[in-house]
Amino acid sequence: MQLRLISWFFIALNFMEYIGSQHASRVRRQGRMHPNVSQGCQGGCATCSDYNGCLSCKPRLFFVLERIGMKQIGVCLSSCPSGYYGTRYPDINKCAKCKADCDTCFTRNFCTKCKSGFYLYSGKCLEKCPDGLEANNHTMECTSIVHCEASEWSPWSPCTKKGKTCGFKRGNEVRVREIVQHPSARGNPCPATSESRKCMVQRKRCQKEGKGRRGHRNLCMWPGPV
Repeated sequence: MQLRLISWFFIALNFMEYIGSQHASRVRRQGRMHPNVSQGCQGGCATCSDYNGCLSCKPRLFFVLERIGMKQIGVCLSSCPSGYYGTRYPDINKCAKCKADCDTCFTRNFCTKCKSGFYLYSGKCLEKCPDGLEANNHTMECTSIVHCEASEWSPWSPCTKKGKTCGFKRGNEVRVREIVQHPSARGNPCPATSESRKCMVQRKRCQKEGKGRRGHRNLCMWPGPV
C-alpha cells in the first residue's frame, strides 16, 4: 500500500513538472509573437518584435513593411516612401504600394509620377499618349499639342533701295511679325516672320552735303519727278 502511494506521488510530481514546462514554453512563444508595448521599441514603434520590427506605430505615423532579403520588417514613418501612398484609419495608419508603373501616387488608382518609360495622363501611367496629345519627355506627361502662333503683320516699311530712300524709282518694302507661341514637338511649324515686295516711288535726288564759302553746309534742292 505504501509503495503504491509513493508511485502515485512521483506520477503526480512528473505531471506537474510537465504542465509547468508547457506553460513556460507557451509564455516564451507568446513573448516572441506579442512583445511588450513601447518597452524597448524605437523609431516610432508602439509595439515591436525583435524579429519583425515594428508591429504598430505611435499616433500619426504610418506603418509600412520593408523587405530585407526574404524577411519583412515593420517600420514607422512620418510619411510614406516613394512608391507608396498613405491611408489613415481609426486604429492604424498604413502605407500601401502604388501600382507597378507608378513612382508616386495619391491612391492606388491615381498616380502623380510615373516610372521611366511611362507618361502621366489623368492619374494613369501610359506607354503611349492618346490621340490629340503628345509625350513631353521633360515632364514625362501627356500634354496638348501646341501649334505655333504669330502676331499680326507690321505696317510696310518705307520703300528703299540699297538702304537708301532716295535716288531711285523702283525699290523694295518689307513688313515683319513676331512669334508669340513656339510649337511643341508635334505642333504646326512657324510661318515666315518677314515679307518683302517691289515698290515704286517718285524719284528724287539724294541730299548732298558740302561746305559753302562761309563754312556752312549747303543742301541740294529736291527736284520733282524725273
